[in-house]
Amino acid sequence: MATVNAVVYEHHKKADGTYNVKIKIFHQKKRAHIETTHFVSAKQLTPKLQVKDKFLLRILDGILDDYRRAISELGTRIEFFTAEDLRDYLINKDKPINFISFCDEHMTELRNNGRSGTAGNHRAVRNSLVDFFGKESILITEINSAMLILYEKWLRTERTMKRVNQLGKTVITTEKGMQNGGVYSHMRDLRTLFNEARKRYNNEDTGVIKIKHYPFKTYKIGAPPKTKKRNISAEEIAQIQNCIVPENSRAELARDLFMLSFYLCGMNAVDIYHLNEVVTEGSRIEYKRSKTSGNRMDEAFISIAIVPEALPLLARYAGHLKNRYTHYTGLDSALSKGMKKLRELTGIQNITFYWARHSFATIARNKCSISKDDIAEALNHADSEHRVTDIYIEKSWGVVDRVQTAVIGYLRSLNKKPCLKCSDPVLQRGVMRIVV
Repeated sequence: MATVNAVVYEHHKKADGTYNVKIKIFHQKKRAHIETTHFVSAKQLTPKLQVKDKFLLRILDGILDDYRRAISELGTRIEFFTAEDLRDYLINKDKPINFISFCDEHMTELRNNGRSGTAGNHRAVRNSLVDFFGKESILITEINSAMLILYEKWLRTERTMKRVNQLGKTVITTEKGMQNGGVYSHMRDLRTLFNEARKRYNNEDTGVIKIKHYPFKTYKIGAPPKTKKRNISAEEIAQIQNCIVPENSRAELARDLFMLSFYLCGMNAVDIYHLNEVVTEGSRIEYKRSKTSGNRMDEAFISIAIVPEALPLLARYAGHLKNRYTHYTGLDSALSKGMKKLRELTGIQNITFYWARHSFATIARNKCSISKDDIAEALNHADSEHRVTDIYIEKSWGVVDRVQTAVIGYLRSLNKKPCLKCSDPVLQRGVMRIVV
């Protein structure tokens, strides 16, 4: 059984002659210590360095009784704890959980693991919660079912938000109320964050449950709303390809990266951002898709052929976007504003950057008669149905190449404008790799 005692050590004597009183935990033949806020002088100690001050002894007895009660409540589960585990448990058992601090720590972990896109989605939730509560510290207990109902209603209303931009200036913006799809995605991401907090602070094996409530049992997110059309025709793709935009503008950035995504089988913007400069080794882009690399055994690795139309765009943007934007979120914001301008210039309503990926898949299926399985492979989707089978089959990029060739060929047939070529022989034999 673990024991706890108040101790003072001679070698811990401070320069002012005082000693810090510590709580010594002895468990499984190991020691661990908890520092208290109490300091004593030699007059308050016996010759054997035991506290004799009656006032302080009453305080220490209260602390020790609380710790002993907590240890007793663990019962046989105490055997799962090391001395260090028990120390951490006693320190944190009554410490409130700041959900915003947890979100910040979790987002840092995601970025360190190359999941900047997911971190960006969670950052939006984190900031929205701060707006809703009007404070930076939110206890985990404040995220409850009644709050979630009110929060959803708030998300559907027009909201004024304050944000600090990349220049350190406070920018005030007005956001329209979310529609069903936006609310569903937002609340789903909040649920994910809440579940991650439970994983960190709750331990089913030892029975240590710091987050006892689960508001999503009462508040139901429901099924995702039916996704609206998010693709455009090949003719509209050609219209974007040939759209005249102001030089070095966000609209130019949006047009170029939209087309680059389309040429490269719906490559995500975050992966384009992480592209390295061209090296001389073949003529393919090889990377791990950031969105799903952490959830797949193959780390979502894919190899894409560099078609002629993509070469000048790669020469301009690959390896250079990080010089313009210190973080992917900066590029994401610029793309959002650029796509807005592109919608005005082309007259194509509602289109966003992600429509390049949807349009590539739709044209492959409806105009090129490509099978859904082959399209899924070209899009680098995980296939749970064939996951075991995939272990036995060596990866070949021929399927991806055939899908890409068919779609780009169909676009060329509609576009009388000559394809852009790159005369740089280094780029023509280049390969880019992303290691996420």
